[in-house]
Amino acid sequence: MRVLVVEDDPISAELLVHFLEELGYEVATASNGREAFELIRIGDYRIVVSDWHMPEMSGLELCYQIRRRQMSAYVYFILITSDGDLDHLVEGLRAGADDYITKPFHPDELTVRLRTAERIVSLESRDLIIFSLAKLAESRDTETGAHLERMREYCRLIADELSRSARYCDQIDADYVRTLYLTSPLHDIGKVGIPDNVLLKPGRLNPAEFEIMKQHALIGSQTLEAALDAYPSAQFLRFARDIALTHHERFDGTGYPNHIQGEAIPLCGRIVALADVYDALTTKRVYKPAYSHEKARSIIMESSGLSFDPNIVEAFLNRENDFISILRQLGTGEAFSETPASLVLAQA
Repeated sequence: MRVLVVEDDPISAELLVHFLEELGYEVATASNGREAFELIRIGDYRIVVSDWHMPEMSGLELCYQIRRRQMSAYVYFILITSDGDLDHLVEGLRAGADDYITKPFHPDELTVRLRTAERIVSLESRDLIIFSLAKLAESRDTETGAHLERMREYCRLIADELSRSARYCDQIDADYVRTLYLTSPLHDIGKVGIPDNVLLKPGRLNPAEFEIMKQHALIGSQTLEAALDAYPSAQFLRFARDIALTHHERFDGTGYPNHIQGEAIPLCGRIVALADVYDALTTKRVYKPAYSHEKARSIIMESSGLSFDPNIVEAFLNRENDFISILRQLGTGEAFSETPASLVLAQA
C-alpha cells in the first residue's frame, strides 16, 4: 500500500520514510501541501501522513482540499503536530482528518494507527471488488439476482449457528460470518467463462455439456487466485477463491472438481454447498420447477454424510424456520414440483 509523507523538514521526512519502508509500505514524499495535493491528484495514495505546519499549504488545508475533491477512492489522512491541545484536535477532525498524532510520538503508536488506516482502506477495496465481481456473475447468469441474496442469507444463518457450538466456536467468529456473507455471492463467478449454449440452455444438460459446466469451479478459483496474486493483502479473496473452487465438492468425495472428501473441504465451501443446493431445490431453474421446503429438507437430510457435512445439515435443521422466512421474503412465489432429486443435486 502506498503512503504519502508530507513534511517540510528533510530530517523528519527521512526518518518517517525509513520507518514506513521498514513496515513494508511504498512511500513517496512531498515538502508541502500544494506539492502533496498534486501528487494525490495524479497518483494513487490511500494513506497520507502529514505535518500540520508547512509553507505554501499547511497539512490542515491539504486535508480540506482532499475532502472537497471528489476522489475515486477514500484517502485516510493522519495529521502530525506539536500542538496537542483539544482545540487543535477538534480543528483537525473538522477538516476531515481521520487520525491525529502529537509530537514527539512513539513508533509503536504510529504503527498501530497505520494498521488501522490499512484495515479501513482495505475494507473499502474489499466491498468494491466483491460488488464488481458479483455484478459480473449476474450479467451472465439468469439465475443470479435474488439467488445471490438468498444464498448469502442462508450462509450467514448456517455459520451463525455453527459458531454457537463448541466444535466451531474457535473457528467461526463474527468476522468469519461477515466475510462468508460478503463473499458467498462469488461462488459461481466462474460461470462467466461458460459458453452461452451451455449456461443458458433451457433444459437438462447432456453429459458433455455438464462437463463443460463443471469447469466453472476451476475458472472461478483461477480468476480469484489471479486477483489474490495482485492484492495479496486482500485476505477475503482467499476465502472467495476457496468457495468458488469447493462449493461443488461432496462430503463423500464424489463431487468436483478435485474429489475432495470430508473436512479436507474448506468449511466455507461445505457451508455454501448446502446453501446453494437448498436454493436450487426451492426455486425454479431452467431444468426444473421449485420444490417445497419440506421436500428440500427431506432431500438434504437423506444426503447428510454423502453430499453434505452432517454438522452443517444439523445447523440447517436448527435454523430451518429462518430458512423458510428468507425463502418467503426473497423467493418468487413459484408453484412447487416433485422433480427427481438426483437431477437437482447433479446440476445445482
